Amino acid sequence: MQKVLIYGYGNIGRKDDGLGILAANTIEAWAKAKGLVWLDVETNYQLNIEDAEIISNYDVVYFVDASLEAIEDVSITQVLPDSNKIEFSMHAISPAYVLKLCRDMFGKSPKTYLMHIKGYEWDFVEGLSEQAKRTLVSCVEGLKEEISAMV
Repeated sequence: MQKVLIYGYGNIGRKDDGLGILAANTIEAWAKAKGLVWLDVETNYQLNIEDAEIISNYDVVYFVDASLEAIEDVSITQVLPDSNKIEFSMHAISPAYVLKLCRDMFGKSPKTYLMHIKGYEWDFVEGLSEQAKRTLVSCVEGLKEEISAMV
């Protein structure tokens, strides 16, 4: 069985920016209930260069983050290693850069995806907007489908 990492990131103190963390935590509870010992979950405020070492231990990685982009609910894109890619993000380091560091430093390139979750409100307040609560459900269901297809 492939080792899978769900890595949710964002700021739960900025309304919908917490979507990635909430999705990851929900998947973690589901995976534990299902006994999916090959699936791990990490969460953080933002991506860091140290995350290259973390992802080097996995075959498949899903980064999960809230998005300001004009998408419908949820979008999954494959991430390729890139040091020049500039993404519209509130985070300093992109998943593409973390993957590049993983390849360069550890000689590994796990199959990596970015799951964008449509966010609507970014105020300095905890809790999701009503629209984001719906996109969270779509994200979690999408991740469950992706993970279940691996079994």
